[in-house]
Amino acid sequence: MGIQASDTGGQTSEERGWFRSMTPRERRTFWGCFGGWAVDAMDVQIYSLVIPVLLSVHFLADRSEAGLIGTVTLLSSAAGGWLAGALSDRLGRVRVLQLTILWFSFSTLLCGFAQDGTQLLVFRALMGFGFGGEWVAGAVLMGETVRAQFRGRAVGTVQSGWAVGWGLAVLLSVLTEQLFAPEMAWRVLFGLGVLPALLVLYIRRHVTEPPLLRAPAGAPGEGPAAGPAPKAGFLAIFAPPQLPITVLCALVGVGAQGGYYAVTTWLPQFLAAERGLSILARGGTLALVIVGAFCGYLFGAWLSDRLGRRWAIVVCAVCSLAIVIPYTTGGLPGPLFTALCFPLGFFSASYFGGLGALFTEQFPTALRGSGQGFAYNFGRGVGAVFPFLVGVLADALSIGFAIALFAGAAYAVMAVAALLLPETRGKQLSEAA
Repeated sequence: MGIQASDTGGQTSEERGWFRSMTPRERRTFWGCFGGWAVDAMDVQIYSLVIPVLLSVHFLADRSEAGLIGTVTLLSSAAGGWLAGALSDRLGRVRVLQLTILWFSFSTLLCGFAQDGTQLLVFRALMGFGFGGEWVAGAVLMGETVRAQFRGRAVGTVQSGWAVGWGLAVLLSVLTEQLFAPEMAWRVLFGLGVLPALLVLYIRRHVTEPPLLRAPAGAPGEGPAAGPAPKAGFLAIFAPPQLPITVLCALVGVGAQGGYYAVTTWLPQFLAAERGLSILARGGTLALVIVGAFCGYLFGAWLSDRLGRRWAIVVCAVCSLAIVIPYTTGGLPGPLFTALCFPLGFFSASYFGGLGALFTEQFPTALRGSGQGFAYNFGRGVGAVFPFLVGVLADALSIGFAIALFAGAAYAVMAVAALLLPETRGKQLSEAA
């Protein structure tokens, strides 16, 4: 592995102005992937925001059914993500990115026409199949396009688009609940989820495949010589030389996804049921969490380049654990509870800032889509059980205790698995081709 000099010492002026130093192709790819992650988040988070409404109008029977729909969606997204990763190794990152955005956009629209909980479960499962694939295609595309010295910050900053999309979903949720009766508001909100399909127009016009997949060896302006990546079977990630890396990355994915969805899927209902907040108060509280998440993504991306991929994940996991337990179980007074909203969002999102670069650098080019897709989405598949288990335990005890229990376990798994992975900061991807 080649480690850049700047990784072990002070930053150059180019690194400090990394975004300005990006080439036009890198910058266009950045905005395409950032937008993809934002609209992905918007459509994903709509469901958690309408859970209180669906329960209040008795469209869903109870919290267990609500949690089951969330779990099925994530399980479907795990399958879709792995498939999309394998397809991106064969069809190209950009093409798969476009297909997944179109898929989850129109599936979200269908959710607005559901007549009962079973239909909503089916439509959300279809939606999950698309949204699971978008992250893989976008993260691999960005990781392979940007230069090594910027990779952590670029891929991590793309992740911050999730907070933007989440914030947009909250804004639209508040607006629809103010403008429409509850029985219609959630349907309108799902209907607005088709708008992300428009992003495909930008991607088709401005985003191209990364040099590692399309450049002939030594092509000028394409960085280190790298011919088209050889094709490999997607099961090659389980071959003996690669298997330990695949397993450890998958465990990191379990911790990252399980912890995140245990918190965010049930946070609106926690605020409504245990904190007694109205829709406007919930919107304000979630806004603080989302602003914290946006800053956390950027912090995690920066920390990944400065501290290294592994230790950035560990630090963020420990801090997440230290925040989520008192936030959800402490019965905190109002001012202190509000003060913790920003750090909750900050640390629960921060580890995602380094996750994409970590996974990108652990797999060779021919297996990168398959490996990264499996690791991230195996984690999502296992983590998918967490919303359902939180819902079941919440009916028996409390939402806050259930969130703390499952999120805490997930953060611990993530930290230990990250420590066991090799450090890859500064790795030139051509070395792993």
